[in-house]
Amino acid sequence: MRKLEIIIAVILAPLDFIMVVLAGLSAYSLRFNSEIANLRPVIAELSQKDFFFIALAIGLIWIICFALAGLYNLRRPLAIKEVGRIVLASSAAMTAVILFIFFQRELFSSRFIIIAGWLLAILYITLARMLVRLVVSILKKNGVGLQQLIVVGEGESVERMVKDLYAGKNEGFRLVSRLKSFGDEEQQNFLGLISEKKPDAVILASTQLPQAQVLALLDATQNQHIDFYYIADLFSTHAGHLGISTLFGEPMVEVKKTKLEGWGRIWKRVFDIIFSFLALIITSPLTIITAILIKIDSSGPILVKLQRVGEKGKVFSLYKFRSMIRNAHSMKPALMDKNERNDGPLFKMSNDPRITRIGRFIRRTSLDEIPQFINSLLGQMSVVGPRPHEPEEVAKYQPWQRRLLTIKPGITGMAQVSGRSALSFDEEAKLDIAYIESWSFATDLMVILKTPKVIFSRRAAV
Repeated sequence: MRKLEIIIAVILAPLDFIMVVLAGLSAYSLRFNSEIANLRPVIAELSQKDFFFIALAIGLIWIICFALAGLYNLRRPLAIKEVGRIVLASSAAMTAVILFIFFQRELFSSRFIIIAGWLLAILYITLARMLVRLVVSILKKNGVGLQQLIVVGEGESVERMVKDLYAGKNEGFRLVSRLKSFGDEEQQNFLGLISEKKPDAVILASTQLPQAQVLALLDATQNQHIDFYYIADLFSTHAGHLGISTLFGEPMVEVKKTKLEGWGRIWKRVFDIIFSFLALIITSPLTIITAILIKIDSSGPILVKLQRVGEKGKVFSLYKFRSMIRNAHSMKPALMDKNERNDGPLFKMSNDPRITRIGRFIRRTSLDEIPQFINSLLGQMSVVGPRPHEPEEVAKYQPWQRRLLTIKPGITGMAQVSGRSALSFDEEAKLDIAYIESWSFATDLMVILKTPKVIFSRRAAV
């Protein structure tokens, strides 16, 4: 466990306590502000000194609720999940306070202070924790608090990981050593390596290591009290989603396709409708300008309907702003020998002659994808999901890649915001399948929040 994580966990509790007390005092000051008091006169006076001691007691209740909500775990959740837990735990704490006031009415009965204090506590705590995240991020970028890491394994993905670690994309780690395997020689030299490099963690980055070496590595790390991580293969991610039931009295284990079942699917659909409707309204000025530019630039329709494969292999018409000349799809077979992607079924050509001048701009800025919110409203797509592909591309899928059709395709997705601009098709598929396997509402929000940054960075790089 990294020392920095322990320090942060120790700091958070007193920081939250201070923010709650500060929120209470702020609510008190607002209530007794002369302008608010004139609008709604104060019925029962409460001295600031007495209220301060009440705020201290409320702060303790808040800390207990936060601890029960897991907000002081050493492994901090994603920022979006943390904010959600703050809101829920703060609401629980305020409910406990209201119940106490109900049975001890002589305490104080200002509904304004209660509501304002609750909202301000959420705001203050969230801002304080975001500031802590910012400070931690700056420290890590300067090499402070990084976990010393040994990488074990070989292969393309391992080489890329090592390269990213050397390039400073540390994700909280600093690479101190690299082992291509964990055979007899590596096992004999492991204690010396530990003594010299003093690693905090070992990551098995390859799924191709013999089982005997994997078990030996796991034993060695546990004996030396070193954290052990491994990159999960595709079946490992499947195995994390098991449902247990009975059939004729016999236990039956189901390997579920995705977490996106039941209420998860319902909430995702509701979110898609609301978000897509608002997105179409907000982007309407851009839609009008884009439509005019397309019409001025070249002849042809403003919108095009493209055949794409959706959930469970159903073909649907995807809406996009036209970025190509007329009959562009019929020209594709003649250009296949110029395809720059030989890693899968997709077609890519840097200087595609079919793309118009305005088309290059709207593709670079992703403006051509705005009409896809119509597909989302119609239920053919989702805001977040795997990228939709053409029927002839899907026909070339490997069997395991057909799992991409488990859910609706998305306007944006995990592969698009992965942080790498040149993913192979297999890598894209693995990222999207990982999203399908481990879907959560917080993940959707994270992808949506990252999408504008990816679009702008791509624009700046051109």
